Amino acid sequence: GGEHFSEVEDFLLTEEYPLIMKPVDSAGSDGVKLCHSFAEAKEHFHHLKRTTMVNGGECTTVLCQEYLRGKEYVVDHVSRDGVHKSVMTWLYDKKPANGASFVYFGVVPVDSESPEAKAMIPYIRAVLDVLGVRNGPSHGEIIMTEDGPCLVEMNCRAHGGDGNWQSLCSALCGGYNQVDATVDCYLNKENFNRLPDKPPSPFKASGQEVDLVSFSEGTVKATPGFDLIRKLRSFVLLESHVKPGSKVSKTVDLVTDIGNIILMHPDGDVLKEDTAFIRKLEEDNKLFEFELEGKPPRTKLSEEQHDISLVLPEALSTYKNIRKLSTADEDENELLLITAH
Repeated sequence: GGEHFSEVEDFLLTEEYPLIMKPVDSAGSDGVKLCHSFAEAKEHFHHLKRTTMVNGGECTTVLCQEYLRGKEYVVDHVSRDGVHKSVMTWLYDKKPANGASFVYFGVVPVDSESPEAKAMIPYIRAVLDVLGVRNGPSHGEIIMTEDGPCLVEMNCRAHGGDGNWQSLCSALCGGYNQVDATVDCYLNKENFNRLPDKPPSPFKASGQEVDLVSFSEGTVKATPGFDLIRKLRSFVLLESHVKPGSKVSKTVDLVTDIGNIILMHPDGDVLKEDTAFIRKLEEDNKLFEFELEGKPPRTKLSEEQHDISLVLPEALSTYKNIRKLSTADEDENELLLITAH
């Protein structure tokens, strides 16, 4: 990475494309772009340097990274005196949407005895040791490549998402989550020591996190989709900043994410059905009703939008003018009125 384009130019000229470019001073996928050519990478570098980051302030440094092919995972730990305890492993459900390459659709728990977790947990602990992280929570993101796990970034903080995952994590682990473990690591050594080395396998519950994606934009009039989601059999929690009067953009990153849902149910098929129902609401733009932006031209009113209150005054005015100009009988006036419209 570098503050000036000259500091990254050699890398961009020699690295295989596509590659990843993102601001160092931001979060939530803000400014992350998959660039397919040197020209595109150069343009995005200068774009980032001109852009105010979502957290405020300027982009001081742009990071250029090899594009790692594979699924992206998260391994969350809490450490005390160099002892690292895994509190959850997650799989990011990221897909292209609305012209963006990496849009969050959800986060899925990963069994600690799965082949992926068995490879990633010791890998992340080695990273924590190399970085000298001995105390507190951590949030390590990994791509599982053909050659094994490869670090994307290490964050010395708890898992984000406004903490909406806490109830899900507590249910999965049988009574604790990363926040609880962090309190213990600082304040109660005995409780921390009693925590298991990693989450139970199988999990004590079944569930997942769903991120809502908007494929439409405008000023929200109502949120009928939210009411339908709350009635799902696996529904636990819905958190969203969107309400009547909010302006919604098409989702391209976590900043434009429109909500977060926690689903839990002992039947995996119910989880799949409910998740599919939510995805269908998104695709059909049924989450929100939007305010009409301006009055549509009268000549282009659809049958559904047709309002006689808009047409009747004009019709009456036309009818009166015709009667003033014509001395014909009533049938002729009616004929003229029909012809005029």
